[in-house]
Amino acid sequence: MNEATLIRKGLFRKVLRAILMMVSISIAFFIFAVLGAVNTAFNAGVDVAAANRLVTVNSINFTVSMPYAYYGRVQQVDGIVDVTHANWFGGYYQQPANFVQTFAVEPESYLDVYSELILPPEQREAWLNTRTCLIVGQALATQYEWSVGDRIPLNSNIWQQADGSSDWDFDICGIFTAEDSSVPTNYAMFHYEYFNESLAFARDTVGWMILTTEDVSLNDQVADEIDALFANSPAETETTTEAAFSQAFIEQLGNINLILTSVIGAAFATILMIVGTTLVLAINERTKEIAVLKTLGFNSGRIFRMILTESFLLSLIGGGIGIALAAGLVVLVAGAFQSFLPGFGMPLSVVLQAIGLMIAFALVTGFFPAFNAMRIRIVDAFGKL
Repeated sequence: MNEATLIRKGLFRKVLRAILMMVSISIAFFIFAVLGAVNTAFNAGVDVAAANRLVTVNSINFTVSMPYAYYGRVQQVDGIVDVTHANWFGGYYQQPANFVQTFAVEPESYLDVYSELILPPEQREAWLNTRTCLIVGQALATQYEWSVGDRIPLNSNIWQQADGSSDWDFDICGIFTAEDSSVPTNYAMFHYEYFNESLAFARDTVGWMILTTEDVSLNDQVADEIDALFANSPAETETTTEAAFSQAFIEQLGNINLILTSVIGAAFATILMIVGTTLVLAINERTKEIAVLKTLGFNSGRIFRMILTESFLLSLIGGGIGIALAAGLVVLVAGAFQSFLPGFGMPLSVVLQAIGLMIAFALVTGFFPAFNAMRIRIVDAFGKL
């Protein structure tokens, strides 16, 4: 009987117990992988933010608008390459459940600032010259099965037109993609002028301004100069990097990282105690068997290695099943999450972290049982019979 057979028989000495431990470990890694995928998707905007891109918002909160006149003044600041502005529209398609992330933007400068967005030349021309044009991201177009030439209504739950209507009609004249698949394309944009001229209230305001600097080293200087322009005004500003702005937006929903870490930590701590205690008891039950192996010539180091290998197999099999189930679930529900979590999927980084945790989990739960098994004395073991 070789060592591999002994390890297998030791692991499945009590089949039901081994299966239950694997199920417990699978649940822990299933939770880790699913929440890890969600967390990665939530932080996608932070990860793809350009280092030389800044965002200027009202210092009270990014939901409070600023006078449109600020846009012209910011354009005069030294060190800026391009600057644009945007307003949150808060739209939905046909019914409130069909949320559509929509922005009113300055058409040409927005594409200059976000140069990673790709719009075919003929569609770009239509976008620049059609007042009611709506360009939609590929992910959004796929979700609602929209195509160029469609005329659609969008309803805003915030803004009303001068005639009291909250329905806005648009012609889809372009579908944009991105150079990098990690860049979100789950939103739509239309002309700020069309938006501003139709408003019943709050005309000539912008939600935020986005700008690119000549060099990352100028970020702080440009940010300070912009905020100094509007210091002590009714609408003071705060200028930060795009990554910081994206992080602040996420934090409006709460501290996602803390929530996920707490849930994952609680799951792993519980499973760790259960599996660790069970392994200790299992090894204690096998005192006589281990003594027999030592009698047959198995040294302490070999005993230690065999027991620790059992722990590794238990962790890797259970963890592998959990990751596989999580990946399957993510694939099944990815389409439903694309509207607000673009790029939702199972990232390689989460899988690699999971493998690292499996190894650490095996070491933590297996070391002491293996160490105790290694220390078993033949005389003491047989003395208990």
